[in-house]
Amino acid sequence: MTVVISVGFLISIPEIPILEQTARNLFLHVPMWFTMMVAFSMAFYFSVRYLNSEEIEWDQKAETATAVGLLFGICGLLTGALWARFTWGTWWTFAEPRMNMSALGMMIFVAYFILRSAFNDNEKRAKIAAVYNIFGVTTIPFLLYIIPRQLPSLHPGADGNPAFSEITAPELRYVFYPAVLGFIGIALWMMNILNRYKNVKKLTEQNTT
Repeated sequence: MTVVISVGFLISIPEIPILEQTARNLFLHVPMWFTMMVAFSMAFYFSVRYLNSEEIEWDQKAETATAVGLLFGICGLLTGALWARFTWGTWWTFAEPRMNMSALGMMIFVAYFILRSAFNDNEKRAKIAAVYNIFGVTTIPFLLYIIPRQLPSLHPGADGNPAFSEITAPELRYVFYPAVLGFIGIALWMMNILNRYKNVKKLTEQNTT
């Protein structure tokens, strides 16, 4: 993954109108959102599995996947704000629907963890969190893709603006696609580590009681 990103910032790319050299942020910003969607999709699946079986391990996996997805979503917001600063001249603008809808989406999942902390009963917490998570994940395609495309926007791919595939150089794609796979791999690795940590913590607590 480090090699891919390093190559991405060392290769020579053609001058792209407006984006210019900031187009290299494509290797970070867009893969963050791809990875977030993969993580949230996994959380959706785990939440459905919990509601069908009520086995607490599925709730644990859903919580972990949601946490990792939220982390990458926040990274997507930060890299987007950085990109906006150099291309639009401002870190944030409320006139840009995709930025605002993305922030709203992240707030939905921050609320997911606040909701979990409101219950002491494990089964009740898991069931309510699963229902909320399913609802939250289904809103993401609308907030990040469908609604912004219907509104005037500076963001590529919205309201007639050309998408990345139409304005980016072919050289970028040789780094972009491996970067997407690399970040998804990192997310899966993080989920595995977190779930193993939670299992060890659970066993430790059981042995000390």
